[in-house]
Amino acid sequence: DLGLDRVSYAAINFWATMIGSAGALGIGRAIDRFGSRNVLSTVAVALGVGVACMSQTTSVAGLAMWVTLTRALGQSALSVISLAMVGQWFVRGIDSAMAVYSIVMSLGFMIAFPVVGTVVQQRGWRAAWLSIGVALVAILAPLAYLVVRSTPEAMGLAPDGARFSAPSLRDESAQRRDELEGYTWHAALRTAAFWMFALGAALYGLVASGIGLFNESILRERGFDAGVYYQSLVVTAMTALAGNFLGGWLARRVRLGLLLAAALAILAAGLAALPHVATMAHVLLWATGMGLGGGLVMVLFFSVWAR
Repeated sequence: DLGLDRVSYAAINFWATMIGSAGALGIGRAIDRFGSRNVLSTVAVALGVGVACMSQTTSVAGLAMWVTLTRALGQSALSVISLAMVGQWFVRGIDSAMAVYSIVMSLGFMIAFPVVGTVVQQRGWRAAWLSIGVALVAILAPLAYLVVRSTPEAMGLAPDGARFSAPSLRDESAQRRDELEGYTWHAALRTAAFWMFALGAALYGLVASGIGLFNESILRERGFDAGVYYQSLVVTAMTALAGNFLGGWLARRVRLGLLLAAALAILAAGLAALPHVATMAHVLLWATGMGLGGGLVMVLFFSVWAR
């Protein structure tokens, strides 16, 4: 109803993502100072208000502004908080914890996409986004404040879930600090590993976003109808979940760099094959490869930063 075509919205989405990435800056320091519970609750409220305002916009400029805000608060700030929260609770079992987290994320997306899509089809995009905004403010933010604790020590637990008695709390906390000693963020930025994993994850994000925005059009160009597009989504989602499980298992047994190379090789093969897809079997094979490679990258993305 704003007269935007798909390519114009893709341009808005691109710039919103680029500018909104600045929303990640300062969140780590805020978590250190105020705790993840307070920061999570605050960001959830701000994101909910922004999404609700976006649902009421009447201009393309307003839409661009609010989409940028959702990228800054949701895609950037909220992502930092969610990763940091798992890292604060787990040390030795961080790979398994992040694998479980990525699986839960995948299941959440598999549920959210069809639910939101149904609301959009039945009541329009404004109603869908308004509902999400209200849910963030009225449900998620209060729930986060009531349930979340910044560290296991705050609940009388040791990292990784092992219980300990109150008199040993200081000793366990000191040991945990010793375990967490590592690179400063300046030192981390000077390592080749940081940039390899960052660029690998970014390239996957670029591919996933581009194909996600234009997937139906791409398959139509190859001669397939919307039904095939929806089937490919199901296959990609299921194989991504399989990739999550596989990645979680392999992350404890294989060098993460080798696992990243394998995942990117699978994605590269899928991209190279896409312009030549001609049969239903080709579509299913391509969707399987993209889902599997993406699932592996997701586990690596969530696991590597703690290291």
